[in-house]
Amino acid sequence: MTAFEQHVRRVRFVLVTPSLPANVGAAARALRTMGFARLVVVAPEVAAFREDAQALALATHGQGVLQAAEVQPSLAAALAGVQLAFALTGYAREFGPPLLDLREAAAQARAALDTAAAGDVAFVFGPERSGLLNEDVARCQACCAIAADPQHGSLNLAQAVQVTAYECRWALAGAAAAAHSRFEEDAPADLAAVERFYEHLERALAAIGFHDAATPRRLMARLRRLFGRARPSAVELDILRGVCAAMEQPKRERAGRTRSAAPPA
Repeated sequence: MTAFEQHVRRVRFVLVTPSLPANVGAAARALRTMGFARLVVVAPEVAAFREDAQALALATHGQGVLQAAEVQPSLAAALAGVQLAFALTGYAREFGPPLLDLREAAAQARAALDTAAAGDVAFVFGPERSGLLNEDVARCQACCAIAADPQHGSLNLAQAVQVTAYECRWALAGAAAAAHSRFEEDAPADLAAVERFYEHLERALAAIGFHDAATPRRLMARLRRLFGRARPSAVELDILRGVCAAMEQPKRERAGRTRSAAPPA
């Protein structure tokens, strides 16, 4: 199997709460056309979208992608095993991840797949009517936008998937590979580990009186943006969580507790 084929298998396209089965079918066709097969649907409004007549008609030769589509109850579940996620949105969110051009995002996806031996890359699309919620965007390390006419920039969901799949295929084929300085052994941590770190960090900041959950002042959103840009590795997360543990309880207290809890010799 070539490196290109291996990379293609590690790219997933995530549709959050799509309302029209026809759009899911058209998205499946778009992915098949570009050589991708990983379609994940989060909490679809029509649970039986795979059997929908319009979805099947619009999928055409992508019906295999449609039938194999994963269904997940939440975006968190859909991103399990993902090392890098891009939220497709037409505008920068005030406290969200940085906004990239789609071509730059595809190049970063290629670099991530080149340097990390494990972990997928995901492109996340919101519902047709409203787009992604801020909390869904916050689960991704970056936002990306399709360079469209700013006066008429709204694309149909399946059209957005088609353009994204094209740019991703172009990047994975090597034409737009970006230089990347990460060492292979220092691959970014997966999103599940990053989410556990954020939970630990919030508790630690509360323990030292720096963060009040009742009046958060967007602190955690800003910190998510900071660490999303850094994309720490698993080892780096371990270090940061060690810092959090020290914030919650000084080392001398933890050491004393360990000694007192030890069984007699």
